[in-house]
Amino acid sequence: MPMSEVARPRQDVVAARNQISLFSLFKTFLTIGAISFGGGVVAYIREYVVRGEQWMDDEEFLDALEVGQTLPGLIAVNLSVIIGDRIRGAAGALAAAVAILLPGTIVVMTAGVLYVGNRQNPAVNHFLGGVAAAAVGLLTAVALQLGHKQLVHIRDFLIVMATFVAISLLHRSLITVILVIGPIAVFLYHPTTHRSGRIKPAKTREPIPLAGHR
Repeated sequence: MPMSEVARPRQDVVAARNQISLFSLFKTFLTIGAISFGGGVVAYIREYVVRGEQWMDDEEFLDALEVGQTLPGLIAVNLSVIIGDRIRGAAGALAAAVAILLPGTIVVMTAGVLYVGNRQNPAVNHFLGGVAAAAVGLLTAVALQLGHKQLVHIRDFLIVMATFVAISLLHRSLITVILVIGPIAVFLYHPTTHRSGRIKPAKTREPIPLAGHR
């Protein structure tokens, strides 16, 4: 396919994303921050950004998730910054990050005051246990939905199993696991080099046109 034909859809997507207002971006992430619970925030972000607004496809979201998980800090904030930046640049990153943090900040400050006087209440502890279970369920759903697109080779399963065993069974620290398995994964996924010394090009994908922007 000629480079001009590949570049044209990409330019169309960039132009469409520029039409997304900062207010829409802020409102979407404010909603996510207001209704998401714990680790389940990743599921909420995917639900709104990919399935709802269709600002990204699953592969782009998975790319953002992979980068966000390798960076220090909260995964929700990392994802918000990455997605906001891809949609509206630095201003979008700031709007998304502030929006997703704002509801939680207000709720946590309020709940912290209330929890001090009610932490021995069985009903409160049961409620928190239910929220934690729901968050685990949401993360499991996202893992299953995205995993079948990412786990396509035996080496994918080997890396997943090695990580699981190291953290869950051997109780190694996350930093140690990343420092050991990370370089191994980079080596395994490095582009294949032919005898000629030329690197085999990776498959490229064309971005999906955004809904409502044609």
